[in-house]
Amino acid sequence: MFPDNQTSQRTGYQQRQLSDRSIQWLFITPTLILLALFNIFPLFYSLYLSFTDFSAIGTAAPVWVGFKNFSTLLNDPQIWKYFATTGRFAFLSVGLQTVLGFALAMLLREKFRGSGLITTLILIPMMLSPVVVGFFWKSIFNPSSGIFNYALGYFHPASAPGPSWLDSSSRALWAVVIVDVWMWTPFVMLLCLSGLNAIPDYLYEAAAIDRASAWFQFWRITLPQVLPLLMIAVLFRTIEAFKSFDLVMGMTGGGPGDSTELVAVNLFRIAFEGQWRTSYASALAYIVLVIIMAISNVYIRNLNKVRGEG
Repeated sequence: MFPDNQTSQRTGYQQRQLSDRSIQWLFITPTLILLALFNIFPLFYSLYLSFTDFSAIGTAAPVWVGFKNFSTLLNDPQIWKYFATTGRFAFLSVGLQTVLGFALAMLLREKFRGSGLITTLILIPMMLSPVVVGFFWKSIFNPSSGIFNYALGYFHPASAPGPSWLDSSSRALWAVVIVDVWMWTPFVMLLCLSGLNAIPDYLYEAAAIDRASAWFQFWRITLPQVLPLLMIAVLFRTIEAFKSFDLVMGMTGGGPGDSTELVAVNLFRIAFEGQWRTSYASALAYIVLVIIMAISNVYIRNLNKVRGEG
């Protein structure tokens, strides 16, 4: 007997389904290969190198030394100084970004004429390259020709020169913080604005019926509703602050002295700039990775608590 039309249609559908799956794998496989080559393999290879003595410009093969690199790093007070500098930078920049970003979101929440244009203009800094921003602000901080001191009231740099921000050990880190806040506050603002726009209007209407004050509405409605997104923004910015490199290199190069020598900048020097201690740099990179994972875990636990309470 010949197969009926229904059986023929089912067989043709199965063939087309197999063909669709083949097409899917055809598109996915190159991506998986690139992911393995450029992410997974370097991750595990650098982990292996962190337990060896190896230089990328040397001819000798990696020599297994166990935890020697990690022990040397953890007992080096200079490394802990760089971690302390990175911690101060992350605390100052992320803290200011959180406060200013949330404040800007509260201001731009109310729609007014030109609010869309203003929001777009505020977002421009985060779209720029950090290296370009670093060199740009280096010119702005110039004590003789930059406009930063002029804006602070030093109108006659020849007779009354303003402070040299990038040449001062006490001011250079603050200068980097100011630029980082200028560049990434819009990111925090954008996430907070999304959270504010998602708050249902009936919550405020119910509070208004109960004659709740604006302060009560802020603490009981606005802040709890936005807090999860605000914590996500803080998490992302904290991770990026610990990895900050290009902005600092563009502005100060880690100087003056080592006042702005963040961990990522020091890692670059160890790995490439004259030293080429590849295995030592790999160990430092994994220490930074463990610290970032620990901080992220704390943030995520608190975020889950906030969501559970919400």
